[in-house]
Amino acid sequence: MIMFKGWWHVVPDEERQQWLLEPFVGVGPLRFGMSPGEVADAMSGFTAEVERHTRRREVDANVYTVVEGKYPEFGLHLYYRDEQLAGIVVDALCGPQVSADGAALVGRVPSVLEQWMLDRAEARSPEDELSYMSAGVPGSESLGVVINVQREGDRLLTRPVFFPTEALDDLSHWLPRDTWEIHD
Repeated sequence: MIMFKGWWHVVPDEERQQWLLEPFVGVGPLRFGMSPGEVADAMSGFTAEVERHTRRREVDANVYTVVEGKYPEFGLHLYYRDEQLAGIVVDALCGPQVSADGAALVGRVPSVLEQWMLDRAEARSPEDELSYMSAGVPGSESLGVVINVQREGDRLLTRPVFFPTEALDDLSHWLPRDTWEIHD
C-alpha cells in the first residue's frame, strides 16, 4: 500500500511564523474581540491568503454574521461571537509556532507538552492551573489554552486552542463541538 505523503507534511519550526501568546488577550497580531475586518488587516502583514468566512443568519434576522474564519494555507481557524474574535486554533502541521513562557505549543508531542504544563502547575495552584477536556485533553487556565491534538500520519501533534477569559465559565460550549475533536 502506498501512502500519499502530501496530506501530512509538517512545516519545520524555522519555516513558521513565530508568535507569542498573551494569555486571554491574543496570539501574535490577533486580539480577542477583533472584528473580521480587523483580523484581515492584522493578517495582511503575514499572508496574502484571504480569510474564508462561514456566515450564519439567525431565524428572525435580516443580516448574516461571520461565525468562523479560516486561513487554511497559513494554518489558522478562527471563531467569532457577535462578529468578535472569540477563539483561535493553530494547525499543528502548518500554523505559526506560538510560544508561552519559553515553550513552543504547536506541533509538539502531546505527552511532552502536558508534562511541561504539569511542571508549570507545580509552581502554581494545580487546581486553578490545569483542567482537562473530554478524552483527557489538557488545558491551562492561566494561559487560556487547551492543548488539543491533530493527526500527522500515524502520530498525534499538538493543535492548541486559545480563548479569552470569558470562555472559562463554560469552555466546552464556548466554541463549536468539532473544535475539540481530533483533526486530520
